[in-house]
Amino acid sequence: MNVLVQSLAALGGLRDRDALDTELVRLVLTSAGVALEAATLVRIVGESDERRCLTLAALQPGQTEPTRDVLWSDWSLLPHVSDFPLRATALEKGRAATSTGSPYQVVLPIGTPQGLQILLEVTAPHPLTPTTIDLLQSILLTYQNLLGLLDYGERDSLTELLNRKTFDGAFFKATADHNPALPDDMPDRRHQTPEGGVWLAVLDIDHFKRVNDNFGHLIGDEVLLLMARLMRTNFRFHDQLYRFGGEEFVILMRCDSADHAEGALERLRERVLAYAFPQVGTITVSIGVSTLLPNDTPSSAFGRADKAVYYAKEHGRNQVCNYQTLVAEGKLVEQVADEMDVDLF
Repeated sequence: MNVLVQSLAALGGLRDRDALDTELVRLVLTSAGVALEAATLVRIVGESDERRCLTLAALQPGQTEPTRDVLWSDWSLLPHVSDFPLRATALEKGRAATSTGSPYQVVLPIGTPQGLQILLEVTAPHPLTPTTIDLLQSILLTYQNLLGLLDYGERDSLTELLNRKTFDGAFFKATADHNPALPDDMPDRRHQTPEGGVWLAVLDIDHFKRVNDNFGHLIGDEVLLLMARLMRTNFRFHDQLYRFGGEEFVILMRCDSADHAEGALERLRERVLAYAFPQVGTITVSIGVSTLLPNDTPSSAFGRADKAVYYAKEHGRNQVCNYQTLVAEGKLVEQVADEMDVDLF
């Protein structure tokens, strides 16, 4: 019991989600009180019949590092929930689901404050007792509470999008996932070399000060909330959405090409333009986007996209501008990284 308490205390000190996922499955394997053959933590992504399983961490006894799907995994390569009847049952019932034959499996579901659905799946050579299942549920509840604390510190209090202070870490993780350098002894990660590139976009609501001046800050906050909702419905589960403060938002996304990145941003611009904001009516946005470059930094990438936003605002607003395209067309002069660095904090 002392070992379990110490392990839970160590779990509570983690602030990196990948590390938290890894330590959870390791804790389950070592603290369940019975011999387990495997522990797998799965995030459910997608909706309805298109729900799929993204492996956050999978570990077997004796395995030093977990296997996992990278965040930017190709959606079409992820397995359907329907391929795993026990997982589907746990999701549908909202409680633990157990298999009736060997190998014996138990799947326990949890929800998070952000609406994420996560499953813990354990495999054992023998059926698990109710006491063991209760212990696993208690460990999982601790994990759920820690996720809630991480969300509280990492998300904007108004829109619940990611906040500014989490951006640097996510930026470097995105670039690392794009060009991973894994040790030879590390287990393979599925989809470990995602195709395409990473794009950073900056979105600014046009004439937002007029909204606050004409309708008040409560209505202004409602516009920001609705904008965040439109952004969530427009992008994929692995695209990372931030509010940097005021009316400025940032999107970090992986796409096959610049055309696809601009297409996603153009769809968002059109949806915002077509949306009737209560009391305010029509709102428009200006968006600047830049591809991430080798050895890029958060400030230089943000600076390029921000210059594209500024160009959009100076040339009519309500449009998407690509920094690299503007430079190629001679509309912007490319600047060295040091001159473009901006203070994000």
